[in-house]
Amino acid sequence: MAPIDPHSFTDSTDPPTTHISLTLFFDFTTSTIHGSALFTLQDPHSGPFSLDTRSLAIHSILHPQTQTQIPFTLSPNTDPIKGTQLSLTLSNQSTFVVSFTTSPSSSALQWLLPPQTFNKAHPFVYTQCQAIHARSVFPCQDTPAVRICYSARLNIPEQLSAVMAARHVERRAPNSDELFGLLPVWKESWCGEGRVVEEFVMEQPVPPYLFAFAVGELGNREVGPRTRVYAEAVPAVLDSAAREFAGTEDMIREGEKLFGKYEWERFDLLVLPPSFPYGGMENPRMVFLTPTVIKGDATGAQVVAHELAHSWTGNLITNKTNDHFWLNEGFTTYAERRIVEVVQGEKRAALNIGIGWRGLNEDIERFKDNLEFTKLKTNQEGIDPDDVYSQVPYEKGFQFLWRIERQVGRSAFDEFLKKYIATFKFKSIDTETFIDFLKANISGIENQIDLVLWTEGTGIPPDAYEPESSVYKMIVSLANESVNGRMPKEDEVADWQGQEWELYLDNLPKSIEASQIKALDSRYKLSESKDYEVKVSFLQQALSSGCKDYYSEVEKTLKEVGRMKYLRPLYTALVKGSGKEEDKVFAKTLFSEARESYHPIAQGVVESILAKYL
Repeated sequence: MAPIDPHSFTDSTDPPTTHISLTLFFDFTTSTIHGSALFTLQDPHSGPFSLDTRSLAIHSILHPQTQTQIPFTLSPNTDPIKGTQLSLTLSNQSTFVVSFTTSPSSSALQWLLPPQTFNKAHPFVYTQCQAIHARSVFPCQDTPAVRICYSARLNIPEQLSAVMAARHVERRAPNSDELFGLLPVWKESWCGEGRVVEEFVMEQPVPPYLFAFAVGELGNREVGPRTRVYAEAVPAVLDSAAREFAGTEDMIREGEKLFGKYEWERFDLLVLPPSFPYGGMENPRMVFLTPTVIKGDATGAQVVAHELAHSWTGNLITNKTNDHFWLNEGFTTYAERRIVEVVQGEKRAALNIGIGWRGLNEDIERFKDNLEFTKLKTNQEGIDPDDVYSQVPYEKGFQFLWRIERQVGRSAFDEFLKKYIATFKFKSIDTETFIDFLKANISGIENQIDLVLWTEGTGIPPDAYEPESSVYKMIVSLANESVNGRMPKEDEVADWQGQEWELYLDNLPKSIEASQIKALDSRYKLSESKDYEVKVSFLQQALSSGCKDYYSEVEKTLKEVGRMKYLRPLYTALVKGSGKEEDKVFAKTLFSEARESYHPIAQGVVESILAKYL
């Protein structure tokens, strides 16, 4: 007996779940979901069996045929990372049904009141299950080592609609025959007036972190033969999203040329409210996106390219545990840039690499006192994956694959990638499996590249590669010249888009003075940019330089968006370092006022930043 994942109670002797049938009743008045989950295991099992839960009330576990009670216990102590272990005793059984209720504080769910939505008329709820939050929506073996198929019936108010990372079956009236496993107290509500059922099915096995739904007042626009953009039913939001992502089908076709057939049928996009904590989440068939990627110049489509690339690397082939997260994100960052290079050009891809290189160096510095998390293959025993989320698995993973491509040539590497995806699709693997496959298919690669140094070594290997494109070098050079008080001239930046400005700002020297920051903003109005990448990079520089003129803009930004890419650097810039008592008080007050508008995952990240520096 041994755990198979440092973040799960799942034991190596437990048969994996193959299918879960979910029945979910959404109660917006209490911000809870009453549900039942019918489990099917790969093999009949006798003896103890464990499931992961977090903040779930477990009401009963029944044998589905005999409807007899199955004994269960919940661990008396809650693990701060893994949650609560649900233990049941099976007797040569492969099926059972669990009745449960979620908590209003579920770490995966954000319940938005009508005033927090665009139209201010109806509530909204959505999930974010990565890395280990599916267990707060329903009990499960919440590890990417286990892949499940599922069906789901969502009972919601009729004025709302639902989307899922699954195939939509139908929208219909509730049926009292579908209530097996739900407590009698909920059965009356199930068929109550003003309720409707949305039914979905996921027929391809996916890790639990890719379970996703959203319920609210939703509209949509067609943008391609396989793609529809969903968002709150606000014409301006839907139209701007449709324009931003109009080139999605071109990206799908390029992805198929590079990596093989797109296996998920649909590639729909859901633009969520501003509180969504990530840029995008690669939920299969229904990618979730922050509205901050809608920039008006189609560069936001690069986030879509990243989530699309996950359709092959991450969703088809998945890291077995978060210790091997780079297998998801390093491959996907490489694949994203290959797609961007074809669809948007080499210049755009080079800028993307340059911004990533800067981000990698910043996160290597961030973990200088904990070098374990500068490795590709990490040891996350006793570590919350949300706390060590960084650019390292993305950018160091990209650099590793880019290094292999340079060694063997692009054509040979492309053939390797296609074979890799075909070999391991719908499987979860670890770093050792990848390295063995690499050595078996590219003869002598271990003699040409230090594979152990790349995957198990700390920091950035000496054969990593800073981008050399002319536009990258020109922008970095301009940023370095600011140390002499030189500001870029208007003709030098005339054709710059957000990425050029982001790269410039990120490369400004730490010694830049507040007066230079104000002069730069006076000329180019960067603090007012509609592109949050630019705006946040500028505000971060302003705070770091000691310039207090932008407190109001920092406050506005931190109150209107919940994307952790922006929260983490701005809160850190406010509280890190000595002699910043005024900034620290400001940060603490600001968080207390903005906290409820953030997703629970983002709340936890900001709390950990404040705990570290206050």
